[in-house]
Amino acid sequence: MAETYSLEMKRIVKRFGSVLASDHVDFACKPGEIHALLGENGAGKSTIMCMLSGVYRPTSGEIYIHGQKVRIRSPKEAARLGIGMVFQNFRLVQTLTAAENIVLGEKSAFWRGPNWMRRKQEEIAAIAERFGLAFPVDRPIWQLSVGEQQRVEIVKTLYRGAEFIILDEPTSVLTPGEAEQLFATLAQMKAEGKTVILTTHKLKEVMAVADRISVMRKGRMMQTIDRADTNEKALARLMVGKDIAPVARQRDRRPRGDVLLDVRHLDVYAEHGRKALDDLSFQVRAGEIVGVAGVAGNGQKELAEVLSGLLPWKKGSIVFNGKEFKTASVRAAIEAGISHVPENRMKSGLAGSLGAVDNLLAKTYRSPERSKYGFLLTGSNRRWSQQLVERFDVKTPSLDTPVGQLSGGNQQKLLLAREIDRQPLLMVAVHPTQGLDVGAAEGVHRLLNELRGASKSVLLISEDLDEIMQLSDRILVLYNGRIAAEIGREEADRETIGMYMAGLQRAKEEAV
Repeated sequence: MAETYSLEMKRIVKRFGSVLASDHVDFACKPGEIHALLGENGAGKSTIMCMLSGVYRPTSGEIYIHGQKVRIRSPKEAARLGIGMVFQNFRLVQTLTAAENIVLGEKSAFWRGPNWMRRKQEEIAAIAERFGLAFPVDRPIWQLSVGEQQRVEIVKTLYRGAEFIILDEPTSVLTPGEAEQLFATLAQMKAEGKTVILTTHKLKEVMAVADRISVMRKGRMMQTIDRADTNEKALARLMVGKDIAPVARQRDRRPRGDVLLDVRHLDVYAEHGRKALDDLSFQVRAGEIVGVAGVAGNGQKELAEVLSGLLPWKKGSIVFNGKEFKTASVRAAIEAGISHVPENRMKSGLAGSLGAVDNLLAKTYRSPERSKYGFLLTGSNRRWSQQLVERFDVKTPSLDTPVGQLSGGNQQKLLLAREIDRQPLLMVAVHPTQGLDVGAAEGVHRLLNELRGASKSVLLISEDLDEIMQLSDRILVLYNGRIAAEIGREEADRETIGMYMAGLQRAKEEAV
């Protein structure tokens, strides 16, 4: 008996100039299933989903919905066909309320009077409650947590009648508890006949929630398999074409080095006058990895920017390698030996319109190895750049291709290549494996451990608790700009860290 598919993509080809991003890809979903799409960075999975959601148009190939051939030429047409996509970087207007964002685009949405908007708020709240996605519908987006903003995006697709819901790396900004709530929501969507397509690099999540799994490699669809017929190791091998050995941390008993970074009573204010860091004090010693866990928006971004010279502080002191920083200065931080992998690579880390060479030179162009008498050493700089691109496996058509045209994972690898090549005393790494496939992520973990082994230090800021617990010697949990807990490696567990991240540890202790 032939399979019944609600959505089919047949022999899809997508070219970007000379680059073949999708090579005759077949992809199909059944009604009422959770379908995971996996692949290395640059494998083509995001391209496939962007064609399905109307962001790109295929060069050739056919798309069928419920057996009917369709042409999807824009996100508006995709929405009309019942396809909604929740991007990793949310598409929300910060100054509008949650409800206004959801109805945005409806004809005459804002001149039908307050009663109309109140009815819409009630309708939206009912949808949110039905799927376990509660949030304050009348509050501006900028006042909502990242988890609540994601709920707004999901409810927006449901409100607009989406039958096929695409989620791009949906748990990357969530606490473990919020992730569990999301999984319950996915189960409810499935029960109501929705088809959920999930792109993620977290194999544990795939094995926890997916019904079927499709794996892409180098623009081709390698295999679609039932979850019951596979495991994490087999999926990793299928993604990268070889077995992946996890980085094993050496549990050495060597004494920690001298204090490299000493932060005392730091107060930092961010946008809208919000206090991002509140009387923050901690130390980082040479030869250790200190993990910083927390839900996005609790001061992690500001902490990284203060240490890298991007943001001034109102009160307190920062002493690095025996010298006190008097004012915020990016150049002073670079010259002192601090590297920075920012939260938003394209906003703060890379220049999207420039090629690999210019981006790799951004922090070292003044050095005698890169310039002489004020002129860049063009030939040797290109050879050096090519070596870094090869060493870090950055997939780019050429050194001159604008990095804005590369996949997110390859942008991240280029950024890491620049920062690690400097052999910093301190690496401030914010989500260093975000957007990386399992093989590339293990490579980054290996590089961070090598820095630690060379008596360098790493401040690892991540919402991925598996990553934090695997790599860190100590874990600091940030909540509302304060250190809610400092936990040793041996005592760390997901439940305890998650409770501190959510600000619920006190309630837990009172209940005991």
